[in-house]
Amino acid sequence: MGLAVLVVVTACGSSDEGVRTLRVPGDAPTIGRAVAEAGPGTIIEIAPGVYHEAVIVEVPGVTLRGLDRNEVVLDGRHQLANGIAVKADDVAVENLTVRNYNQNGIVFNGIAAASGGPVDPAVDYGTGDDVLSGYRVSWVTAHNNGLYGVYAFAARDGVMEYSYASGHPDSGFYVGQCQPCNVVLLSVIAERNAIGYYGTNASGGVWVVQSVFRNNRLGIAPNSQDMERLAPQAEAIIAGNLVVDNDDPGAPRIPDGYFGGGIAVGGGTRNTIVRNRVTGHDRAGIELLDLNGYLPEGNRIEGNVVIDNAVDLLYAVNGGSGAVGNCFVGNEFTRSLPADIEMLMACDAPERPFAMPTTPQVVEPPAVDFRTIAAPEPQTSMPVGQWRTWAGAGPVPTVDLATVEVPT
Repeated sequence: MGLAVLVVVTACGSSDEGVRTLRVPGDAPTIGRAVAEAGPGTIIEIAPGVYHEAVIVEVPGVTLRGLDRNEVVLDGRHQLANGIAVKADDVAVENLTVRNYNQNGIVFNGIAAASGGPVDPAVDYGTGDDVLSGYRVSWVTAHNNGLYGVYAFAARDGVMEYSYASGHPDSGFYVGQCQPCNVVLLSVIAERNAIGYYGTNASGGVWVVQSVFRNNRLGIAPNSQDMERLAPQAEAIIAGNLVVDNDDPGAPRIPDGYFGGGIAVGGGTRNTIVRNRVTGHDRAGIELLDLNGYLPEGNRIEGNVVIDNAVDLLYAVNGGSGAVGNCFVGNEFTRSLPADIEMLMACDAPERPFAMPTTPQVVEPPAVDFRTIAAPEPQTSMPVGQWRTWAGAGPVPTVDLATVEVPT
């Protein structure tokens, strides 16, 4: 399903002058060999074929580009750890498929980039100049990997765009432990994963916009946890997304057992959830809940169409009291808990006391082996007109939130 793109991209700032191109297998027999021979700012063009490699990129400004999204395939055969592991700044991966790895399809690891030696326990990796800076994933398909499809950790200034993820027992797209993250997820599709998008302690400049999350066990989940640093999570913008039927028993099981939610903010703070269409969920369309001792605080839920869910709008804080700055306004919905949620938790108005509702219980379906989930249909390749003649991640797009509408 296509979604209109309403994003303004800043000027590139990079040129094609002096860009070196290495071709696989013409100039190097494998992707790994091409990366080893690449210098900063090299474009590596990969011909159609199946490559049983685990590629590690430690050179900045490199672009890995497949010449056909569906025919350039990195396949781990459930034997290799990561398809493409990036430990350098300003790296781009585009127009290829990565599948069947034991851990991640593509991973940008800022701690690996920052720590030439042992990790310093006193450093909050994800906040400063010691993290990975600059990454991009464009027109990529990731499926049936053992954890995440596309994973960015302790990394900032990133873009995940026009990409697809399915069949992952954790999440299709993940951003974690960064502050500020300055990352845009635009026109991605996540389906048949445990979670479509997961953002643990991902704060500041996080945009999840104009994308599709369907037939996962949980659609979108910004959250706070102590398993990573920089909690609590804060200041993500989730806007203009189509979030449908994320109660699919055929998707992999979420480790903590949650099932049947569209957008769930677990202990996240100061997030803006605006103009999404959320429908067809067994537990809740949009939910604010506590997680790992963190309360959801200061979240604004505005102008969403939330229909045909068991509960459309849900505030489920165990042992908590009051709205703690959370508010709901201008949403189209039928059922909420507490009832009259937009009166009790109004925006720009004094909070009213209310009794905490009983959290609905949903029976979680049995676990599913991610390796048995059907591979996706062929996806649209990156249009030639989108190919960059300059190498590297490039600028992060800016989003005009005022132009983002509720999708049909």
